[in-house]
Order: sequence, then C-alpha cells, then structure tokens
Amino acid sequence: MLRVAIRRIKPGKEQKLRNWLAELNLRASEVRATFKDETVRAEQAYIISSADGPLLIYIMEAQDFCVAQKAFLNSQHQIDHEHRQVIEECLGESLNVAPLYDMKI
Repeated sequence: MLRVAIRRIKPGKEQKLRNWLAELNLRASEVRATFKDETVRAEQAYIISSADGPLLIYIMEAQDFCVAQKAFLNSQHQIDHEHRQVIEECLGESLNVAPLYDMKI
C-alpha cells in the first residue's frame, strides 16, 4: 500500500527539517532496520513552497500501515525517537487530502 501525507512546516523550522532528512540518508542502515519492524518498503520526502509557507510531502509504502504505526510508536530504535522529536518540533497541521485516482494491480 502507498500513503501520501502533506503537512505544513512550522515557521523557522524548514532548515532543521531539511537537515534531519539529510541525516536520515546518512543513517540508511538504521532507517532500514526500522523498516523491517514497520513492514515499510520505501519512503520519500519532499519539501515544496506554497503561498502559505513550506509543505512536507511524505510518501510511504508499507505492507500494513496499522503494523507500521504501532511499531513506530513502540519502537526501541533510537532513530525513531529522534525522528518523532523532529517531526513534533518542525511540523504543523496535516492537509487532509484524498487521492482522486488510486489504481492497484
């Protein structure tokens, strides 16, 4: 399954979020270890500008999102704890969007 989340970035927090996303790339082995627990196959993140400030577009593919969320919330991986802190500090409201087109095999 594929899921897309769009969230506002809090004022003054874009660079901190960019730095964190860059760090995740450097810590790929740690990230992949969390993927196993979360049934995640892939993640991508984009930051785009909007008239109301920057937005984070977060795309995730997982076998089971209920398992993924539960594993993330109960994770013993240090990188998940750090990720949660950065997300809480840097991200604001979620833009509730639903796909207009969604096709699977």
